[in-house]
Amino acid sequence: MSNINKKSNEKIIDININKQELSLFQGETLIAGYPVSTAKNGIGQQNGSECTPSGWHTIRAKIGLDAEVNTVFVGRRNSDEIFSEKLRVSNPERDWILTRIMWLSGLEIGKNRGGEVDTMRRYIYIHGCPDSDSFSKPSSHGCVKMRNKDIIELFDNIEAGTRVLIHTSK
Repeated sequence: MSNINKKSNEKIIDININKQELSLFQGETLIAGYPVSTAKNGIGQQNGSECTPSGWHTIRAKIGLDAEVNTVFVGRRNSDEIFSEKLRVSNPERDWILTRIMWLSGLEIGKNRGGEVDTMRRYIYIHGCPDSDSFSKPSSHGCVKMRNKDIIELFDNIEAGTRVLIHTSK
């Protein structure tokens, strides 16, 4: 993990796209690690690309505190639905955003902030998804998908403003 402007006891989320892993560090100490799924279209910053943006980000907002596991969010709002395979079959076109959302905002002007590369305006999140979805291989529309139990644990252990590094280091 890069040490750019890193504080000694700061919590940092490190997302390694090559490994499809999310690691939570406090200072140099690994607190937790989770399998994730990033974009099936790969890495990219451009609006409309359905790619996962790289670089430094921050958690702009945490959404879904105390929502039930498998709560369906549409437009960052609780839809009052609970995900089930029956609901998936009746709505095959939906991109399932479940349980919790951590909305990312880019920190690097011209790379992931501003204009056609703005992560926040692209609505890129770390979010829960159906636990039956595949993990450890790219399959999202640009977001970072996690298992529901994992997204709840991460959500409960970080604050809005936590920095996130998304990269491809081996």
